[in-house]
Amino acid sequence: MVSTDWKSDLRQRGYRLTPQRQLVLEAVDVLGHATPDDILTEVRRTASGVNISTVYRTLELLEQLGLVSHAHLGHGAPTYHLADRHHHLHLVCRDCTEVIEADVSVATEFTEKLRETFGFDTDLKHFAIFGRCGDCTAKAAGTDADATDAVGTDADATDAAGTDSAGTDSAATDAVGADPAPDRSASPDRPDGS
Repeated sequence: MVSTDWKSDLRQRGYRLTPQRQLVLEAVDVLGHATPDDILTEVRRTASGVNISTVYRTLELLEQLGLVSHAHLGHGAPTYHLADRHHHLHLVCRDCTEVIEADVSVATEFTEKLRETFGFDTDLKHFAIFGRCGDCTAKAAGTDADATDAVGTDADATDAAGTDSAGTDSAATDAVGADPAPDRSASPDRPDGS
């Protein structure tokens, strides 16, 4: 369970591997991406006397020592994971909240562009990208297709005479709704037009 590297890393920096530090490291290792509350719950399976402030203080020290790293994967508390695992991006599904670890190499072109354009050196270990995972995308596509089939398409709602179910001339609606003229009231120099 406990890595001798943790012991030696702490000892080299003048710290001991206390029972609390060991329990927090083991919880982070077992849980993967975990909030301090998740870590506390895991630690309390073994040591019921440990409180949340001990977990926070321990995580802060372990992060300063480079043993754990955190990322913000949404609103709320950060999540922690062992820092010795490969650096990765966090892809967070907004639907099911799954966190996918993607190797930082997938963002190489992006980070190089940031460096070239802004002189900005990125720290991707704290980086989270929000979107929809493959499973949720497939479910949503199936749901969207089902909804379209139930409602019908715009073409289904238009009869042979060119009027829709409300009796409106669809060609006139299309002409009116198509590509309106751009607003030229704003001055090109000032966004408010003054």
